[in-house]
Amino acid sequence: MHKVIRQMSQLRVQPQLPGAALLKPANTSSPHLSQSPPALPKSIHTAAGAAGGTLCTKWNKHNYGPRKWLEYNKTVHPPQEPEEEPRKAYVCHMRTNIKYSPDKMWYIAAFVRGMSVDEALKQLNFVLKKGATDVRETILEAQEMAVQRHNVEYKSNLWIAESFVGKGRVFKGMRRHARGRFGTVEYKHCHYFVRLEEGNPPEHYYQEPQTPEQQYEHWLEQMRSRKIINSL
Repeated sequence: MHKVIRQMSQLRVQPQLPGAALLKPANTSSPHLSQSPPALPKSIHTAAGAAGGTLCTKWNKHNYGPRKWLEYNKTVHPPQEPEEEPRKAYVCHMRTNIKYSPDKMWYIAAFVRGMSVDEALKQLNFVLKKGATDVRETILEAQEMAVQRHNVEYKSNLWIAESFVGKGRVFKGMRRHARGRFGTVEYKHCHYFVRLEEGNPPEHYYQEPQTPEQQYEHWLEQMRSRKIINSL
């Protein structure tokens, strides 16, 4: 084991050959050949514009990350009748490959679910977790998209209809232990998804709270509606 580690530490990147810089294409008049390729972003955190981001394209070119969530913004709804209630505008946004555990990010995503945008941004300022910064920035980006691209008149007239987390890339590393042993360490990433909807948030996002009497009546109704299978 020590011999393998010693050999790995001796590996060095070979320097560029002196003649390699002189090799240039014959026809440099073309604008496509003269332009250098665009530089990749330094951060592996990607917004909605770059699907997959640097992290996926570097390690697996066939994995572009989640892409279906942004397709909901391209949905074309049929025209409504004059007597119908106007359809609420919405915008879907996400941030992929956040260097944060999805288990930890779930608490922040569930915390802001069902809040208005202003209330969520205000509450996230007091959340002492690293993932709260990414959630706050994603909500701000979605709020800006709603005003500029989705005809939302007032940016404060939005509430968080959906907020959830997905599992991202997981890199495994080696951690050295005593007596030549080694263990594995996992570097987890996550994806954060959010959907903002126009209007005021509902009073009860989850199930409406019930009094003990109402819970008892609901339970009694379930018991009386039971049926034995294959009976009269």
